[in-house]
Amino acid sequence: MANPVRVEPVRVEPVRVEPVRVGLVGVGIIAGTHLAVLAERPDVQLEFTVDPRPVAPVVFRGRTPPHYGDLARALHEHRPDLVVLATPTETHAGLTELTLLRSTARVLVEKPLVHDRAALTALRDLDGEVDVRGRVFTAHHFAFSPEVDWAAELLGAHPEWGPVTTVTSAFYDPYVLRGAEAFASYVSSWTDSGVNQLSMLTRFVELTGLTSAEHMDGGASAWCTVGFRSRGDIGSARLRSSWLTGSSSKESCLAFGRSGVEVWIDHTAMTGFATREGELLASFGNDGRTGRKVAHYRPLYAALLSGRPDPVLGFDAAATITAIHQAVPQER
Repeated sequence: MANPVRVEPVRVEPVRVEPVRVGLVGVGIIAGTHLAVLAERPDVQLEFTVDPRPVAPVVFRGRTPPHYGDLARALHEHRPDLVVLATPTETHAGLTELTLLRSTARVLVEKPLVHDRAALTALRDLDGEVDVRGRVFTAHHFAFSPEVDWAAELLGAHPEWGPVTTVTSAFYDPYVLRGAEAFASYVSSWTDSGVNQLSMLTRFVELTGLTSAEHMDGGASAWCTVGFRSRGDIGSARLRSSWLTGSSSKESCLAFGRSGVEVWIDHTAMTGFATREGELLASFGNDGRTGRKVAHYRPLYAALLSGRPDPVLGFDAAATITAIHQAVPQER
């Protein structure tokens, strides 16, 4: 009788996945949302923080990462995989260029990507020297809001409703109560909210261009109209933004002129419903357990770090939105 052959078990070593090393530039109000969402992800570690102002140390998962007064020094000392720019708008272009030229990191820039078209052109011109389109992303967080996701899926499931013919969107914030501080931080209602409205619209329609733009109340309010294509047809979006209110309120309505369907989405409550001639066709609710900004940035980071970032985060989407957003308004 032959001796049995003894087969030794093969030991398989677990594959160690290195965490994404993140550098955070700017530790103001919006940085708190970035930190909260990043801290939830086991695949991320905070490598360093940067802010030229005197700020309290950032504690991330019980430790305080190195802090620097300028980004150039931080990039000299570290090799991040991702640099997040949560700084004032006018600094975005310079800091993005610095990161592209002095590191191999991808860059996630708070919206808007740049403060004017010249800055966008300068970044685009770098594309032959560094991979701008593969490395530069913009945090168009409203496009990832739960109610926007729901409405986009609803439109995809009902092609029989036909094209979107008109959109009406109103974004109100109580920033007038902050006075000069609001203008220093957010510049104007259109600068702050217009990007959110435009990026949200990219989930539903193809933006074609600005058709009219007005700034009012010294920049605290704006009224703009934007052309778009939907299922081959041409439509128009009417966008209102204003700081002249005591509380936040943000709503949008998509109208399908051929079928009579309307889809209403409440961005403040993160809810929505679809209706036609008095009939409720669909609805979407929210349990209120997750703050609005966190609800936006969780799926945004999931898309960014997935290996296949959503196109709304990409450079080309930011370029289209910037071209519309940077129109010279009429004064009233």
